[in-house]
Amino acid sequence: MSTSFLFHAFGLKNFSYVRQAFVDGGIVFTVHPKPKLIRCPDCDSFNVIKRGSIERQLRTVPVGFKPVWLKVRVPRVECKACGCIRRINLGIVDQRRSYTKGFARFVLTLARMMPLKDIAILLGVGWDLVKDIFKRWLNHRFSRPKLKNLKYISIDEISVRKGHTYVTLVLDLKSGAVVFVGEGKGGDALDPFWERIKRSGANIDAVATDMSPAYIGAVLENLPGVPLVFDKFHVVKLMNDKLTDIRRGLHRELKDGLEKDVLKGSRWILLKNPENLREKHNEQERLKEALQLNEPLATAYYMKEDLRQIWGQSDKVAGAEFLDDWIARASASKIGPLMTMARTMAACRFGILAWYDHPISSGKMEGTNNKIKTMKRQAYGYRDQEFFRLRIMGIHEAKYALTG
Repeated sequence: MSTSFLFHAFGLKNFSYVRQAFVDGGIVFTVHPKPKLIRCPDCDSFNVIKRGSIERQLRTVPVGFKPVWLKVRVPRVECKACGCIRRINLGIVDQRRSYTKGFARFVLTLARMMPLKDIAILLGVGWDLVKDIFKRWLNHRFSRPKLKNLKYISIDEISVRKGHTYVTLVLDLKSGAVVFVGEGKGGDALDPFWERIKRSGANIDAVATDMSPAYIGAVLENLPGVPLVFDKFHVVKLMNDKLTDIRRGLHRELKDGLEKDVLKGSRWILLKNPENLREKHNEQERLKEALQLNEPLATAYYMKEDLRQIWGQSDKVAGAEFLDDWIARASASKIGPLMTMARTMAACRFGILAWYDHPISSGKMEGTNNKIKTMKRQAYGYRDQEFFRLRIMGIHEAKYALTG
């Protein structure tokens, strides 16, 4: 076995090959550190005296499907320069780890393509070892993201467990990276983020969020003067909820018969955009029949369609005129859910129109939420909440190389 092979295959340029052995289907290479490694781990002085040694066996990159270990005798030295008495630094392994840095990089590369459990099975190691490698890399890479260059952010919460367990996320809309994960939901969950923002000196241009009073209050208090942009997705979703309430009320009032059968299963047809209705399922005809049943339902449906046009006006002035007209028509409709929606729109008018100054949305946040839900399903949940938090922080790079 040549030293050149060890250097190119395992990165052992500062080690000399001694022998190899085949044990239990694996390969064990015995290597010795070269004299250039026999120096003080603190001050790098070569003026040292050996004070015994200890043998370590380290897991390293496999050869084919055969696991490989390195057996290394690690000298303990006393430094004449600084008085330090410690084992030398091998360079190929971190302190208190049973695997080499090369093995850790190999695991991280596999993590691009398969779940951690499958990596553990493939390499014949415990799942906890694979998780430890991945968690340490995530912690190094994402635990303290830089906030100084933040300009546009989005705030939202996501359910992470049954029993109303939530986390609050802050997303950098430019990079798509989650820069903060807070426990719970509401304004209090963001307190650590505001402290970091103040220390970072970041100048936020605008914040995209839903119409939650807790988030509105938190942003106004901690980022005074920064525009709040209420996301189109959340506004339309709220209107869809009102339309659903009207349909359900009508369905309860109708007696069993043809009219009730028409309304049954019409929820998604009412919520769809007209251009997305499918002819092969007669969805346009079913929508027409449902709207003919009740005037309030038809009014709410067409108001829902008009609502989408608020963001399509030529400028902010035109948008304000259209929004005020929509609020007036909804208020005059005498339909309870529509009148409630009108009051909400009037209270949130400033944030809806702020889109014309800062055309941002929470679209990336919704995509991130979907990724998190998929990640949870694949892992069947997370017991280690810190590991879960770190995985969320790095989820925007899930499709890219994970280098150690």
